[in-house]
Amino acid sequence: MELARAGASVVLGYRSGREEAEAVAQEAGGRAIAADVSDPAEARRLVEEAGDVDVLVNNAGLTRDGLIARMPDDDWRDVIETNLSSVFYTCRAAARSMMRRRSGSIVNVSSVVGLHGNPGQTNYGASKAGIIGFTKSLARELGSRGVRANVVAPGYVDTRLTQAISEEMRGLMLANTPLGRFGSPADVAAAVRFLSSDDASFITGEVVLVDGGLGM
Repeated sequence: MELARAGASVVLGYRSGREEAEAVAQEAGGRAIAADVSDPAEARRLVEEAGDVDVLVNNAGLTRDGLIARMPDDDWRDVIETNLSSVFYTCRAAARSMMRRRSGSIVNVSSVVGLHGNPGQTNYGASKAGIIGFTKSLARELGSRGVRANVVAPGYVDTRLTQAISEEMRGLMLANTPLGRFGSPADVAAAVRFLSSDDASFITGEVVLVDGGLGM
């Protein structure tokens, strides 16, 4: 919605929540396309159906929390494929067109957990840290072609993922956040919009923390 208000023609990719995705796309005046971006063929199809992409935002994500001694292989693979491999697949699909046009902005959504870690989230932390290293390398690779790549790393944002956390853990998170509140989706969206815009035309390879000071 933030990108639509800024004038973008929005194409929203989704794997689940069809009715919600289509409702949001309609409100934004854009399109919703079903695709599982953890599958390279699906990610490529999504980008191809979107057309010439000026701004690519990668924010697919899931958690499968658990202590490493008891973490099933599937929980590791599912998180890495959905959170990290999907970023590679979509960026690879979109990069050629961006390089040809010598313009484009890629914004990959990581997490403060990718910078500082969190017990019980080795899979999630690895995927989000991987996004940062991937994006910095991508920024160096594509910069000479006029394509920028940056990271937004949210702290604890009031979403379905954090609503499932126990009250005790939520209280601990708030106690460690200097601004004393959870972030909102709008807080993250504003950072994504800025990095997508011409106002950020000389910014690439950066990690913007949207975390209320948690990661200081």
